[in-house]
Amino acid sequence: MSAYLKNIFTLLFLVICGQLYVFSQSKTQEKYNFNNGWLLAVGDFPEGSKKNFKDSDWKKITLPRAFNEDEAFRVPIDSLSTSIIWYRKHFRLPKKANGKKVFLEFEGIRFGGEFFVNGKSIGKHENGVMAVGFDITDYLNKNGKENFIAVRIDNSWDYKESTSQSKFQWNDKNFNANYGGIPKNVYLHIKDKIYQTLPLYSNLGTTGTYIYADQINISKKSALIHAESQVRNEYSFDKNVRYEVEIKDLDGKTVKTFSGKNTLIPAGQTATVSAENQVENLNFWSWGYGYLYHVKTTLFVDDKALDVVNTRTGFRKTRFDEGMVWLNDRVIQLKGYAQRTSNEWPAVGMSVPAWLSDYSNKLMVDSNANLVRWMHVTPWKQDVESCDRVGLIQAMPAGDAEKDVVGRRWEQRAELMRDAIIYNRNNPSILFYESGNESISEEHMAEMKAIRDQYDPHGGRAIGSREMLDSKIAEYGGEMLYINKSANIPMWATEYCRDEALRKYWDEYSYPFHKNGDGSNEYRSTVTNTVSKKTDTKAYNQNQDSFAIADINAWYDYYRVRPGTGTRVSSGGVNIIFSDSNTHFRGAENYRRSGEVDAMRIPKDAFFAHQVMWDGWVDIEKYRTYIIGHWNYTPEITKDVFVVSNGEKVELFINGKSKGFGERSSAFLFSFKNIQWEEGEISAVSYNSEGKLLSKAEIKTAGKPVSIRLKEMHSPDGFKADGADLALVEIEVVDAQGNRCPLANNEISFDLKGPAEWRGGIAQGKDNYILSKVLPVESGVNRILLRSTNRGGKITLTASAEGLASKSIEFNTVSVDNKDVSDYISGHHLPSNLERGQTPKGNSFTVKRKAVKIVRAYSSVNQNEVKFSYDDNELSEWKNDGNLATGWITYELEKDAVINKVELKPAGWRSRSYPIKILVDDQEVYSGNTEKSLGYISIPIKPVKGRFVKIQLEGQTTTKDAYNDIVEVTGKKQKDAESISSKDKNNDLRIVEVEFYEEL
Repeated sequence: MSAYLKNIFTLLFLVICGQLYVFSQSKTQEKYNFNNGWLLAVGDFPEGSKKNFKDSDWKKITLPRAFNEDEAFRVPIDSLSTSIIWYRKHFRLPKKANGKKVFLEFEGIRFGGEFFVNGKSIGKHENGVMAVGFDITDYLNKNGKENFIAVRIDNSWDYKESTSQSKFQWNDKNFNANYGGIPKNVYLHIKDKIYQTLPLYSNLGTTGTYIYADQINISKKSALIHAESQVRNEYSFDKNVRYEVEIKDLDGKTVKTFSGKNTLIPAGQTATVSAENQVENLNFWSWGYGYLYHVKTTLFVDDKALDVVNTRTGFRKTRFDEGMVWLNDRVIQLKGYAQRTSNEWPAVGMSVPAWLSDYSNKLMVDSNANLVRWMHVTPWKQDVESCDRVGLIQAMPAGDAEKDVVGRRWEQRAELMRDAIIYNRNNPSILFYESGNESISEEHMAEMKAIRDQYDPHGGRAIGSREMLDSKIAEYGGEMLYINKSANIPMWATEYCRDEALRKYWDEYSYPFHKNGDGSNEYRSTVTNTVSKKTDTKAYNQNQDSFAIADINAWYDYYRVRPGTGTRVSSGGVNIIFSDSNTHFRGAENYRRSGEVDAMRIPKDAFFAHQVMWDGWVDIEKYRTYIIGHWNYTPEITKDVFVVSNGEKVELFINGKSKGFGERSSAFLFSFKNIQWEEGEISAVSYNSEGKLLSKAEIKTAGKPVSIRLKEMHSPDGFKADGADLALVEIEVVDAQGNRCPLANNEISFDLKGPAEWRGGIAQGKDNYILSKVLPVESGVNRILLRSTNRGGKITLTASAEGLASKSIEFNTVSVDNKDVSDYISGHHLPSNLERGQTPKGNSFTVKRKAVKIVRAYSSVNQNEVKFSYDDNELSEWKNDGNLATGWITYELEKDAVINKVELKPAGWRSRSYPIKILVDDQEVYSGNTEKSLGYISIPIKPVKGRFVKIQLEGQTTTKDAYNDIVEVTGKKQKDAESISSKDKNNDLRIVEVEFYEEL
């Protein structure tokens, strides 16, 4: 049983015993679930906002729900349906709303919409991403009378802002999947007439409550905790307010209560109230340690609590400097995934319950990722809060596409960043604000930084953008696909590794016998029967063996230059992407398969490769070994076996007999050539350099498929009968001993009985089997989703297949508050993941080598530019004048040193090779051709003590792209390819950065 399931069972036990502290708002509850009882219709209805409009035949739904959810993964992103969609809801307010303020909060719609209450327009919201709030107090019928809300939404790809007629840059058919309508949660807030405002700048223009810590002392577990709230007095007379703060830990125990000064707030005015106090014995939020506190801020007038806000937050300490990132005083190299913000699932899109967001996001942590970089647009609040709980660092964008923009489109981006920061600034997992997916101007970077400084000056978050390599303002940067190093602001790759593979394809030796590059090089739409993409996609049609190896090779470039390897280092990077996505497809299928898990979150071998490589803050801290692939072949098969391990040596055994030690490459990959298959057990044992056993992995040959195994997964507090909850059911084909059969591809037929709606799964085939009740397992396993109805009861699911023993499971949906205005908010009932424990003490890396400082350089040409080759700026370079005789540069070191390594980033690093020799005090220590790379190359040289190092071109350079698989669907050249042009001469020596190292 996994540790996560143990946590869930423990949680359920505590619920039964009545000992669990749930984030309860009880008598002071002000935020309510408003997802129940909505009606949906596709098309435009001119009278749809009217009270007497007939909507009895509209589809009854529980939000969140996109109108085109059935198309998720069935059609490519650019074929997702667009339309005018209407939503309506009839409701009655609870009695406690009489005489109170009432607000609506929509976590987001797609794309632009107009909102009506009781037939009157209350406003528009048009950015298609961010949350929006409405004060509906004056539009409502009170005293138990019925009210209705109507929302008209247009999810057109070319939607234009009504006032400016400008399109929104992020409404893009490549990356922003168009799940139209209301695909996110809706809440109702009931407040006193003097109240803490909501963090909903869109429409309301309010900033809410801000909780933060400073004077953080990690070793003493203390910090000064601050709380401040924007307060509005809508009474007709002044109010004298006392502001009280209560902090409760995860167990519900009050750890501190304190108050601010009394504040007189005039009638009709808004003011900010605050309080602060020193708090001891804190548990700090960390990677894989989602420790959160409940901070209750209360407004008292005449000692009566009139308004209460509950904020779930955490406290942590950050620092961004010297090319590195510190979390709680410990350096962390960033390792993770660039994930599409839609984070979607087949046949439901992004609209999943909170527990399933936790399940998906925690899988990233389980792969030993510590960062998710959401791509292009701000994630919805449910995913933001989920990352808080599971302990996953976030990089939060606002909204963009692939370049800087000007005019109204830039203003839209700045406004979205402002609104997103205000809405999410209390979420501790956000460590980075991303101002652009590609470089923006210094003027725009300064504007974004000013927004951060105004609305989140104390959050401990760096703001930057991709490609801000020479920015004087950005607080972090990094390229896409390439290696960057820095001694100043942290540089981390915003996305790397473009390889793709279906989980179904093991290798070319076993079913379905997939060689790299097999498959169509075009995509034909099943909807229009037309070719919608015709490019060279074969490079993306890989199998699991090569996909895992590609991930290993790609990560090694970042690991090699991690903190501890010099003055200039890489702070890591994020692999694109984590789960197969209904966006930006490149291969034979109509969706992207570059996930380390598939669309149903079933791991591929690359997932386990990351577990091995990433198990440490910087250096390896836990030893692991994993055998790539399976061990079910036929006697004539001889194949290479690949093992990923973080040990120094790996030995392979088959049925206890040693096959020798593997050839090591990319630090983590061990290859064993021409291994003859034998039925039984294959095992890999890793050792350190002294021969001490560190870790072991094994695989057994599975027997013939005989039966089906089913496992149902749901929220820790049950599968709820609310019309929106989902259960995840795993289907495996197993042998007589219960082992999964890795080559099984049986078609499973399902029979569902009881109060549940079939949503199904995904597999390779027509329409990707979306919503089909016949679904093949792939590599012996698959999963399906079931959605609850509003009726509780027993559900029976039966799975059967020809030649296999069928299997049935029974489970129940549990009753939940399904009123129009419900007390139940599922995210408040989910546990925090604490599996990794608190931030470890001590250094996260050992210093492996020391850089020797360059004090000056000399050349016969362009002497005024020589400093550019060692200025810690990867957008500057030195080059000669194209003559072989001038192809040299000499560096003077700060001291006599025994140099043993040269780190070099030459221009055109991916495509150009330079024949060079290196001399130390005129003694030759290296001669050869530079390797092509994704950034830096490490040149080992003969150790010679000296003060002057000369790099000299010995002949003509050669240019040929060594990375043809890096293909942009736009056809745009990569940055280093752009730097090499037909004007360049073969006698050019061009150096972007150079570093010299000595052993300690």
